[in-house]
Amino acid sequence: MKVTMTEALCQEGMDLLQGKTEIFVAHDANPHHYTEQLKDTDALIVRVADKGAIDESSMKTSPNLKVIGRTGIGYDSVDVAAATKLGIPVVITPGANNRSVAEHVVTLMLALSKNLVEADVEQRKGNWKIRDAHKAFEVEHKTCLLIGLGTIGKIISRLCLGLDMKVIGYDTFLSGEQMAELGVEKYDDKFEALKAADVVIVQMPLIEGVTNNTIAKAELEAMKPTALLINCGRGELVNEPDLCAALKSGEIAGAGLDVFWNEPTRVDDEIVHCPNVIVSPHSAAQTREAVIKMATMCVEGCLAVCNGKKWPYVADKKVYDHPRWAGKDWAEV
Repeated sequence: MKVTMTEALCQEGMDLLQGKTEIFVAHDANPHHYTEQLKDTDALIVRVADKGAIDESSMKTSPNLKVIGRTGIGYDSVDVAAATKLGIPVVITPGANNRSVAEHVVTLMLALSKNLVEADVEQRKGNWKIRDAHKAFEVEHKTCLLIGLGTIGKIISRLCLGLDMKVIGYDTFLSGEQMAELGVEKYDDKFEALKAADVVIVQMPLIEGVTNNTIAKAELEAMKPTALLINCGRGELVNEPDLCAALKSGEIAGAGLDVFWNEPTRVDDEIVHCPNVIVSPHSAAQTREAVIKMATMCVEGCLAVCNGKKWPYVADKKVYDHPRWAGKDWAEV
């Protein structure tokens, strides 16, 4: 059995493969650059790749390809529809980075509320007077709006409640009763929720044509001029040019971003030069603990599929309707 990967996994992930497979590490996110290596590959593990990079033609390069693994829950780098058509499960790692992302969201919120980045930069320049900028504030009793209360959003809500914040939520999939059980007040009108919030956290999946531009010009105009915006979901959830305009005009007080329209960002991207914005390089899920969980979960799933078992954590379970999976058993997890 042969495993090809765009980049090496952490040691814990690599250790699970040692002695069981031949391993080729491409150090390249584009599978079209190493088609010879793919010809006898059974499993392709993708850490980071551009949207749609793992397309149908790259899958067909390998007649032995049984599974594609993604160390994360997002899979826009893989043409899942093509994989399903070919009977190739796309293994994902739901839950592995939930806590990591939730903590990152709250860290960005706290760093912005204390003006930490500007204070650090200015003090190093000798500007002790930055302490008098009067931008820092306490989050106690402030209102946090969570747009999206999935698994990560629920963890964020607990952390914010622990900081004695009021948490409100906008999520069409949860009832008021369900939110109340979480200690969250449900808002049915997004704009009313935005008007009430001191911190707006966007934490939802990107669904093309549905959740794109969840926050754009109208939403930014509805926010308080003292409000903060945090996005660790997907860059396309927030209209980046509109956000840049709002930050430059002072329409909102600041933003914390881990995701962007261009990834990796470029040094001349407008967003990285906006005032009162803290950026991180899509690294919310990259804690030591999360990286290990994602790698080991991905490898375990890929090995199970290569051994003819139906692994439950895949991007599209319809893949198991393919004739190649007829009569196969589910893996034990």
